Amino acid sequence: MAQGQPEASTSACTSTPKIEKLGGYDFYRKLGSPKYIVAPMVDQSELAFRRLCRQYGAQLIYTPMINAKMFTDPVNKSYRASAFDIASGEEGDMASDRPLIVQFCANDPDQLLQSAKVVEKYCDAVDINLGCPQDIAKRGRYGSFLQDDWPLIYSMINTLHVNLSIPVTAKFRVFPDVEKTVEYAKMLERAGAQILTCHGRIREQRGQNTGLADWSKIRAVKEAVKVPVFANGNILFQDDIARCLEETGCDGVMSAEGILYNPALFYGLDAPSSSPKPPTTDLYPMHTTLASQYLSIVLSLKTKTPVSAVKGHLFKLMRPALTRELDLRERLGRTGLKPGKGGDADSEGKKGDKWLRECVAIVEEMRVRMERDAKEATKDGTIPLEDLVTTCPKTGLRLMPHWVAQPYFRPLPVPQPPQEKAKRKKKRGGAAKEKVEVEEVTVVEKVGEMEQETGKVVVVAEEQTLQEDKVVPMEVEKTTATVVEEQNVEPPPALESPRPLPTTAPAMPTMTPAKRTIAETSPSPSPPPHVQTEGAAPVKRRRALSDGEVVKVIEVVKAPA
Repeated sequence: MAQGQPEASTSACTSTPKIEKLGGYDFYRKLGSPKYIVAPMVDQSELAFRRLCRQYGAQLIYTPMINAKMFTDPVNKSYRASAFDIASGEEGDMASDRPLIVQFCANDPDQLLQSAKVVEKYCDAVDINLGCPQDIAKRGRYGSFLQDDWPLIYSMINTLHVNLSIPVTAKFRVFPDVEKTVEYAKMLERAGAQILTCHGRIREQRGQNTGLADWSKIRAVKEAVKVPVFANGNILFQDDIARCLEETGCDGVMSAEGILYNPALFYGLDAPSSSPKPPTTDLYPMHTTLASQYLSIVLSLKTKTPVSAVKGHLFKLMRPALTRELDLRERLGRTGLKPGKGGDADSEGKKGDKWLRECVAIVEEMRVRMERDAKEATKDGTIPLEDLVTTCPKTGLRLMPHWVAQPYFRPLPVPQPPQEKAKRKKKRGGAAKEKVEVEEVTVVEKVGEMEQETGKVVVVAEEQTLQEDKVVPMEVEKTTATVVEEQNVEPPPALESPRPLPTTAPAMPTMTPAKRTIAETSPSPSPPPHVQTEGAAPVKRRRALSDGEVVKVIEVVKAPA
């Protein structure tokens, strides 16, 4: 037993389910022996995106994480409808939304069982989230912040194992110690989990410190348990899938971020003949084609798709081009905003919504521009697209033309000496500006993260409070009073000149651009440059600002009192 392992009553599971059901590999085979799995992703693995992924070869998909406490709250009925809309008749549909696993986060076995009972007729299994590393999970005491409470985890899994008519599964993160990771996985199996998904990162690997997943720990888990194991982490390109299966020995590969940027990631891998062939290239399809297909699905559904989900997908799918097409990026950022609310979006999407029609128009305009760029770069198709694929000298990863779907990869974190780590930890509770310096996260970097997570175009004012992997909700002011006095300082040259903004502004609310400096903050050391180098906006991401440098203020925000 690993040193420091928490005490837990986790002897061999002798609990017999009240309802006979399949388990382990019998259950796995009933699902169709899936090898290509789409991960549970908050606000991103919703019904419309699930349908798109199935068209391109995904064999098993998880719902976004659902909060078990809120799901059964009689006062908050709207949460249940938005989290898993049973009334629409589309979520969990046998013909179009299976196989499906519904994921919950919880810290109360009875509460979890109550929620799981609601969905057990509409899915193939219920999964427990034991891997979320975000601050909201810490405050809510769920996800990876339960991983030291083995008795509670055992009780939650075992309660579902005994009382549900369908199997229970678990998704978890590894520990720094491989022996403890293996003992943890064996405890989950004894509790009754019939499939384990092992994310090869520790709890602290998130945000700027995400780094690489450890496949060797996943392999150790696979070799230690008798139930099927899915590997999660480091899947950027299609050839990573076969390599992961070989190196971990797992039964399937789960993709999260990789599939968001290219939903065709699994195409052609044991896919049924009915799956559509990605256009343009065997490597990656045009991102506008994927975006158009996604919007068509959204429009076809009775189930409402939130604005945040739609915009989040479009920002990720078209990311390589949005760093160049600044006018379309700004239009997309403002789409769905209620007049006068400065950041509140309209609710869910349904056919005929103005914001959804605007999304369709943006994607269509992007398609026209990308086809023009592709025609010019390939000289009317005389140059094979593969000849335009380059290799990043820093990472060895492929860099593809900006009109095709491609993964987003973060720079690896810079190793810190032990004394520096202790110093950073000590200063973590300091003021906002001090925290930015200590953690080497500039305002512009955080803006980039916000835009990726929320699908909004934002620029923060000096008063904004920054927290790791989180931004305190802001209140937008219709004033520029918080902007530092304008200075005539030219912005630095971009890596590649983007197309200028149109002289005629789009038909939407606009604010007068202003300049501000952040000279009052000491420039932080530059983090490693982003490996995606083709095309860059004037406000570049993942790069420290130099003294006197300016950024364009699109929205001026102020932290709440």
